Amino acid sequence: MFLLGALIVFRIGAHVPVPGVDAAALAELYKSAEGGILGMLNMFSGGSLERFSIFAIGIMPYISASIIMQLASEIVPSLKALKKEGDAGRKVVTKYTRVGTVLLAAAQSFGVATFVYQQNIVVVSQFEFFVSTVSCLVGGTMFLMWLGEQITERGIGNGISLLIAAGIVAGIPSGIIQLWTLTSQNAINPLTAIGIVLGTLLLTYGVVYFESALRKVPVQYAKRQIMSSQNTHLPFKLNMAGVIPPIFASSIIMFPSMFAGWFGGADPTNWLNKIATYLQHGQPVYMMLFAATIVFFCYFYTALAFSPKEMAENLKKSGAFIPSIRPGEQTARYLEKVVLRLTFFGALYITTVCLIPEILTSTVGIPFYLGGTSLLILVVITMDFNTQIASYQMTQQYEHLIKRPTKPLTRE
Repeated sequence: MFLLGALIVFRIGAHVPVPGVDAAALAELYKSAEGGILGMLNMFSGGSLERFSIFAIGIMPYISASIIMQLASEIVPSLKALKKEGDAGRKVVTKYTRVGTVLLAAAQSFGVATFVYQQNIVVVSQFEFFVSTVSCLVGGTMFLMWLGEQITERGIGNGISLLIAAGIVAGIPSGIIQLWTLTSQNAINPLTAIGIVLGTLLLTYGVVYFESALRKVPVQYAKRQIMSSQNTHLPFKLNMAGVIPPIFASSIIMFPSMFAGWFGGADPTNWLNKIATYLQHGQPVYMMLFAATIVFFCYFYTALAFSPKEMAENLKKSGAFIPSIRPGEQTARYLEKVVLRLTFFGALYITTVCLIPEILTSTVGIPFYLGGTSLLILVVITMDFNTQIASYQMTQQYEHLIKRPTKPLTRE
């Protein structure tokens, strides 16, 4: 019930507009550019950007700050030491993440305010508009961060992930209606529309299949060989980096494109406008950079999150070994080889899922945004939420069994 209430609050906030903007002119502006960067940002914010609500920039600044801190905590020695201090160190890292969220949200809000003001749709003074816009958007992002933390603590599942999923799901009905309208108006061939639906379902099945794929490395315990013949294994996911590579890759490419579009002015020959054009969705330069950045972050994040030497040492200390592999250095090299192979195929899978909609959008000429990144995020979060629900049900069953009263023995 708390989760449902929080999601209702999130959807209500997505309809609370930032003051000082002509709503009709804003809707026309969005329709003229919904197939590019604005379409992707609007998808993540659950339609808030289209309405220019207080949640227009959504939770993405917090996601970016969290990823940056997570990567920095593996590189910077002082932050790495904080992670080992338990709850006290975790609180300090959380504080740094929140400060980074405020800074990123402020920079992004100022950029959004600059872009909107340049479109001549503002009905108040420049100073008043910038102050109100930056305050509202930063406040909205911080409120979503707090709401996500409350969902994690009082509800079920990861609150931040569920807010992202809710924003993506909120855009599905409008996408279906838009596809139906374009098909009825003969703007899209009916066979093309059916192909889009079937392709989306097939891509969803593929994401579920690959996200469930495991590489099981057999492990034996020297002390348990005589006592038990049960096989033990180390499970390695095919996609060990999760949804972080496409999110970070989108952010890396998105920010230069947005700032180039915002500050490029109206001159199409301006070099900033040329950069913004090259980095639009469907452009070859964008797809090449997007694919290369995804592959890079797949390897980079996996290298930071997984230490083969540490795992080999832990196996050695617990008296475990991989059959036909000597403990210690050889085990570390073997695990590193396995993870590198998995990362290669995982990066290939994530890149394919994220690029298929981009290729379809540019070749077929679909006039609205299709996001492989959003589909990947939605499916992964849904699978994780399903696991959380199953774990919660199992916990409730155990508590029910423990609390079940026992009948006292009576003599007949």
